[in-house]
Amino acid sequence: MAGAGGAAAHRDLRRLVRGDLLLPGDDEYDDARRVWNGAIDRRPMLIVRCADAGDVAVAVRYAVRREIELSIRSTGHNVTGCAVSDGGITLDLSGMRGIEVDPERRIATVQPGVLWGDFDRRAQADGLATTGGRISTTGVAGLTLGGGMGWLMRRYGLAADNLRAVRLVTADGMTSRADRTADADLFWALRGGGGNFGVATALQFRLHPVGPAVTGGAAFYPAAVAGPVLRWYRDFVQDCPDVLSAQCNLLRLPAAPFVPAELHGRAAVAVAVCHLGTESDADRDLAALARLGPPLLHRIGRMRYTTLQRLYDNAGRFGSLVYGRAGYLPALTDRAIAALTGPAAPVPSPHCIVMLSPLGGAVARVGPTETAVGHRSAGFSVSVDAVWQRPADTPAHRQWVDRLWDALRPCTDGVYVNELGDEGPDRVRAAYHPVAWSRLRAIKARYDPGNVFRLNQNIPPAGAGTTASGEKAPPAAAAQPEMTTAHGIGERL
Repeated sequence: MAGAGGAAAHRDLRRLVRGDLLLPGDDEYDDARRVWNGAIDRRPMLIVRCADAGDVAVAVRYAVRREIELSIRSTGHNVTGCAVSDGGITLDLSGMRGIEVDPERRIATVQPGVLWGDFDRRAQADGLATTGGRISTTGVAGLTLGGGMGWLMRRYGLAADNLRAVRLVTADGMTSRADRTADADLFWALRGGGGNFGVATALQFRLHPVGPAVTGGAAFYPAAVAGPVLRWYRDFVQDCPDVLSAQCNLLRLPAAPFVPAELHGRAAVAVAVCHLGTESDADRDLAALARLGPPLLHRIGRMRYTTLQRLYDNAGRFGSLVYGRAGYLPALTDRAIAALTGPAAPVPSPHCIVMLSPLGGAVARVGPTETAVGHRSAGFSVSVDAVWQRPADTPAHRQWVDRLWDALRPCTDGVYVNELGDEGPDRVRAAYHPVAWSRLRAIKARYDPGNVFRLNQNIPPAGAGTTASGEKAPPAAAAQPEMTTAHGIGERL
């Protein structure tokens, strides 16, 4: 049945789109349905490799009219695998990778298939950057629409805070621009509400002078002193200037060229940093590390910002098996430190990590409902991430995450939506301020009353088929003429 439906959709769409269409059995089908988490194995009946926004609009309209499940795959870097439908239509945007930078205005416009590594390289050619993911293979669109944490956030805010405009296709198949004046409610929702409101086909960002050299890297200490390091870290980050972002991570030292062979696999606690100031300023602000005593390994120094952005790439390799839990810590309390150093804490294998990231700075200076992003006043984001290769190791890794999270979760309040797994609707709601949640549901009802864009951390529309004002919503599949759009990304924003 699915095969027949896919063949029919292929025939119908083939004459309407510029991009490629892939059915099960086609040479590139398996690669196009692949996502970061190797535990996910979903098979769409059809994959539309969109060439441009016109393809997106046509495919959305086709799926809505025929009530076919629709998923959006920008780059596939998501732990839940919701980018790929099982039996429906998947829009693959990974080929839409245009980047335009205006260095005079400090503005960049990118398409949804762009990776942060590509964006960073292009912007750094002009000495510019914006807050982006710490793994270079993460997609720009997905990370930004969920909020967008990164090394630069304490100085310049989240990726969503630097978003100037979005061009997107909504559930009725129409293309619109959203910014602070045009569709301002929709623009508010896009900054933190994820992919619930449409398919972003172009995003425009504000850029900032960064680098090209920053002070970055990590100092690694024995896991046996994790408690003292965490208590030192709690005090240290309270006084950090905005130009300094410092993580504290529990891990095992990898078998990497920068790690001496005798330290491979050794359990450790790491203080990882990014300092945007001068070398002398960084030396002054990081001098407090000396209080921790001699490290196992010290790898902090001047490096290119683009190098810093790739330091976690091994953990982001596509095809790894991934499972994790995450939340916000209002503060790094003694109870939280006890959980992080207790019997459930030891990291089981080299690609697993417990990551503490401080918020504050520019993140906290945005009001709690100025954007859809929740929990801006939290002290830290904490994630417990298991990454492994062999299916036989799955039970041990999942059990490690669950045990540690059971100990840590009572210390948390809310969660960053981009770090959510398949944890149910109550957990999605916990990502947002209650006022923001109500507003998001009302905006969802206005732009996607049929919940077409539901394969995500879903925000259900308010009411049943009503708009935010209580009036009957137009059907999501309202008849519209077939569309074409300009192909240059700059023209669309």
